[in-house]
Amino acid sequence: MSDYSVNGGLHHVKRVPKAEFFVYFALIFSLALLPHVVGWTYQVIRHASLPRLGPVARAWKDAQAVTPMIFRG
Repeated sequence: MSDYSVNGGLHHVKRVPKAEFFVYFALIFSLALLPHVVGWTYQVIRHASLPRLGPVARAWKDAQAVTPMIFRG
């Protein structure tokens, strides 16, 4: 059996986002924006209704998902 009480007092330090993270985030966001605008426009024309998320929100979500993957170790 494992004894989980041995390392119970360790605390994880929360890292402060650095400028490099924001640079990568802005770069990924700007590169994702154009394809999402084109895809969003295509969906509006094809389905004649607005999608739930706009192109900026989609690009923002992509940048939020991809940027941390770059910094994982």
